[in-house]
Amino acid sequence: MPRLDYFAPGVYIEEVDRGSRPIEGVQTNIAGFIGFTEAIRGGAELGKPMLVTSWNQYLEYFGKENSDGFTDFGAYLPFAVNGWFLNGGARCWIISIGTQLPKPAESTTQPGPESTALTIKTSGRRESLQFLLKPEEADNGAVNVEIFPSEPKSYPEDPNVPAPVPAEFFSVVIKREGQELERHENLTMDRNVQPEVGDYAVTKLQEASQFVTVIDLTQRGLPLARRPLDGQYEVSPPPLLPTRENLYRYVQGVRDDRSGIQGLFEIDEITMVACPDLMLAHKQGLIDRDQLHGLMELMVSLCENAAPNPPNRMVVLDVPHDCIKPQHVTNWLDNEFNRRSMFAALYYPWIKVPNPRNAGKPILIPPSGHMMGVWSRTDETRGVYKAPANETPRGVIGLSYDCNFREQELLNPKGINCIRTFPNRGIKIWGARTLVEPEKTEWRYISVRRLMSYIEKSIELGTQWVVFEPNDQDLWARVRRTVSNFLERLWREGALFGASPEQAFYVKCDETLNTPDTMILGRLYVEVGVCPVRPAEFVIFRISQWNAQDEE
Repeated sequence: MPRLDYFAPGVYIEEVDRGSRPIEGVQTNIAGFIGFTEAIRGGAELGKPMLVTSWNQYLEYFGKENSDGFTDFGAYLPFAVNGWFLNGGARCWIISIGTQLPKPAESTTQPGPESTALTIKTSGRRESLQFLLKPEEADNGAVNVEIFPSEPKSYPEDPNVPAPVPAEFFSVVIKREGQELERHENLTMDRNVQPEVGDYAVTKLQEASQFVTVIDLTQRGLPLARRPLDGQYEVSPPPLLPTRENLYRYVQGVRDDRSGIQGLFEIDEITMVACPDLMLAHKQGLIDRDQLHGLMELMVSLCENAAPNPPNRMVVLDVPHDCIKPQHVTNWLDNEFNRRSMFAALYYPWIKVPNPRNAGKPILIPPSGHMMGVWSRTDETRGVYKAPANETPRGVIGLSYDCNFREQELLNPKGINCIRTFPNRGIKIWGARTLVEPEKTEWRYISVRRLMSYIEKSIELGTQWVVFEPNDQDLWARVRRTVSNFLERLWREGALFGASPEQAFYVKCDETLNTPDTMILGRLYVEVGVCPVRPAEFVIFRISQWNAQDEE
């Protein structure tokens, strides 16, 4: 705005903020997972979302040290997350609901300190010391253990007595939230060290530490070779795992606590959600059919209910383990679950992947994690407007059921996306539909639904500068120009159908929409229409015989 206090003659230079501001598209390939994990450590908490950007980072939070990250009881979540990264997924949020399958409340024993024990290795990658948080300190949270070089207390005056090796001595400092709690110096792994020279680490810490207990995992060898590596480590308290009686409540979570499914939906950047271990819990009898449907319904409803913001996420559902044949799937969907939504997608059948915990032999898992990875890959390579179908899911070595063409004719009209095996082509995702009602054809395809969500969310975030601006014709023109430039860019990329921008979209913001009455109320109305491209789901060649002589 120009200044109003010009007093001295001269030349004044002023910067004026004018013109429209470009709209930047939002990310569409950020996933959210919930399920069982092998461990909960490194700052991760039970039932709370944790951002993970790679499989190695997943292992840091949800796998035991030097582990492959999978579980002995066959949890589906690690396979789903691994499939997400294999197929092109980059960033995801993960909620762990436990590190073991729940048992009845009366027979459940919560894990002890050994479940989250910290094992520190030597320079030769052998186990050295194991730190466990004392039970009385579990409620106070994790502690950090820092190991760094130290010196012996003193050197023997007798020249006939072998002098200690300085490199074998170390100090241990215990901290919590950056505050030092304890310091123990002049420690060694020599069990027979003289008191005037140093202290055996295990004995010293067992006697003096109020926060941890220590176990010597070394068998034999010189003290230097058994010395733990320098560094900073974390000793976490054991998680309080859910029981069979309260598993449903744990999975459902609490919105205010940012826990469970409801906590996952509080993270705005998540655009796709899956909970593969719902099927494991149902398979193991931890939740019944009605509870399974209740949690699936919750995820669908939370995807639909994003007000006042535009809906920007979809849930990828799995079929129950006992729905083996296409007839079983259709019966379950029509007569049991019976829920339709444009914000849900369903894939069939289950897929076979190698299980590292069983010598690489296949295990059947729900396909949701791998499918969302393909969604992410398609977004990156082609765009959100490209249907995530006719793609090969990586990491899949087989299917639980080989569906044929006639069987898919039963499934596809109901919105059940098939994963099929084709000769000489391998395994392909052969469906791209949402679970919307059959009569709502405009929302039939996943790509259309996600493209519209992408446009709506991008416009919402990219026009925040309009709020509280003077509501006049100048503002209307700037808004039209801003939104039109964004949509034209999408049209040029191939996301909108039309030979020209005028055929692909329109943006209306004028006096017919913004009357004096609406302006008094402080409202600015903008009407946007777009023509999204749709997948060529059915390719039809009409062939007839042609006789050239007939044309003469």
